[in-house]
Amino acid sequence: MKFMLMMKASRDYEAGEPPNPELMAAMGPYVEKMAQRGILVETGGLFPSARGTRVSLANDSFTVTDGPFTETKEQLAGFYLIDAPNHEEALKLAAKIPPAREGSIEVRPVRELQP
Repeated sequence: MKFMLMMKASRDYEAGEPPNPELMAAMGPYVEKMAQRGILVETGGLFPSARGTRVSLANDSFTVTDGPFTETKEQLAGFYLIDAPNHEEALKLAAKIPPAREGSIEVRPVRELQP
């Protein structure tokens, strides 16, 4: 079953501060280990929300909003898409992601849509 493990951004990250170098160094071996186990589907970091854009459609009106998105309490800093045998294993993997030491990782099952 696929799970999205979403790393929450800190205020410093959203302010454009570089990520903690110790955590970044620890992520490489962790990513490699998950890839070797065949669990990792994809991973990536995200730029702060100041570099993002939101698109919405309401009442036939198309709206584009540039970041930062201050009305949103939590921003994403990055993600892991994994293929784990169950929710419990996904939680264990999320707890070992180095940035979890400084923040939180949200774990959500992926609802795969059929074409």
